[in-house]
Amino acid sequence: MIAPKFQRRSEDRPREICNAALELFAERGFAATRVEDIAARAGISKGTLYLYFKDKQEIFGAVVRNTVAPNIAMIRDSITAVDMPFSLMVYTLLERFVDIAEQLPIGAVAKIVIGESRNFPELARVYHDLVITEAIGAIAELVGTAQAKGEVRPGDARLFAMTLIGPMLMGILWRETFEPVGAATINLKALARQHAAASLTGLLTEQVR
Repeated sequence: MIAPKFQRRSEDRPREICNAALELFAERGFAATRVEDIAARAGISKGTLYLYFKDKQEIFGAVVRNTVAPNIAMIRDSITAVDMPFSLMVYTLLERFVDIAEQLPIGAVAKIVIGESRNFPELARVYHDLVITEAIGAIAELVGTAQAKGEVRPGDARLFAMTLIGPMLMGILWRETFEPVGAATINLKALARQHAAASLTGLLTEQVR
């Protein structure tokens, strides 16, 4: 028999609060989600929640830090651990990004940041620092290494990184925002493969193509 949440170990509670918050943020958005709603979904009192987090923005930061950010690091580490040509690396990178996006509500979190950052700029700062900067930086590092090997043509590695990841973010936001209102479905795996092929045509040096 599963013990009620209030009887579980206190060290489990931050994770349970984050899981509850993520569900509610995805369902209702950040502004419409109240702290007491998060507490109720987590099976604890509002007072208990405040023992772990000072406010809703701090909970959002913990959600990003504990769900999205570790997966960005995992993709980076798994790719850099294997010595492979840059062309194969791009296909692998984009397909693994899709795998993570289909397991976690990355699109929902990104949509919250875009939609509510004007009123809650802290959301954008947290997402930028923990996700965007890390993702763009990791890809730019891969591009820079490939440039040093003569695989990728000269250019701003950071801009090349943004070129690679931008359409994938658009695909995720499309799925999150437009498909629920009747827009055509996007196959993210197909998008990843087609975008990788198109991008590599412009990125690779002539001797590598």
